[in-house]
Amino acid sequence: MLQHSHAHPAHAAPAEARSVLPVEAAARPAEAPGPVAADPKLSEMAAQMADWILAAGDNRGLPFVIVDKRAASAFAFDPAGHLQGGAPVLVGLARGDVDVQGIGARAIGGIHPSERITPAGRFAAHVGKDLNETVIWVDYSHGIALHPVVTTRPQEHRLERIRSRDPADHRISFGCINVPAPFFWRLVREDFVGGRGVVYVLPDTRQLTDVFPSFGTLSGGDKTADQAALVDPDDKLR
Repeated sequence: MLQHSHAHPAHAAPAEARSVLPVEAAARPAEAPGPVAADPKLSEMAAQMADWILAAGDNRGLPFVIVDKRAASAFAFDPAGHLQGGAPVLVGLARGDVDVQGIGARAIGGIHPSERITPAGRFAAHVGKDLNETVIWVDYSHGIALHPVVTTRPQEHRLERIRSRDPADHRISFGCINVPAPFFWRLVREDFVGGRGVVYVLPDTRQLTDVFPSFGTLSGGDKTADQAALVDPDDKLR
C-alpha cells in the first residue's frame, strides 16, 4: 500500500504530478538476482474470468490483468484476450476483499495487520508515479498499486516469499500487488502501451458474483460450484 496526498483523484492533477509518499518502502531498488518460479499455470477460476471478460467485452478494448489471490498468481492478457504471460505475486497480509474506509490516507504505523488487505474487484488501472518510481495504480484512492517486489524491508523476505510454491507465503504486503520486475516492466512497456488497462482481482472470501455481479450471466450456466469454491470455508465457523 502506498500513502499519497489527501486530494481526491477527481479533483487533483494526474498521478504523475502528485506528491506521493511510499508506505511499503522508501525506494524500490532492482531485485536481487536469482530464479523466480516459472510462469504459473492459468488457474481455473482465472480462465473462467477471462472467458467472461471477453464475452462481455468488459475490458473495453484494453489490456487486462487477472490477479488470483488464492493462487498467488497474476496473468496478463492483450486487448483481444490472448494470454501474454503469468507471474507469482505477493498480496496483502490479511485475507479479505474490502478495504477499510480511509486507509489510503493513514500512516503505515496505524494500519493493523488485519487491515492489510488487497481489495477484490474491477479496477481501471493506469501507469503513474510514486515519487520517482513507476507503478501501475490499481486503486489510487486506497493507495493500492501493482509494482516490482519491494526489497527494502529485508526482515519480510519478500524475494524468498515470491519464489515459494506455498500461496500462504505470498501474503505479506500492506495491500499492494508485488510482482517480479521483468513481469512488471513487460506490462508497462509492452502490454499497457497506452498507459491504461484493467486489473481484475479475484476474491478471497466473498462469492465471485458478489464482486462481479454479472459473471456467468452471458452463458446462463450454473455457477454455484464455482462460487462456492471462492467462499472462505472458515466463514461457516464465524
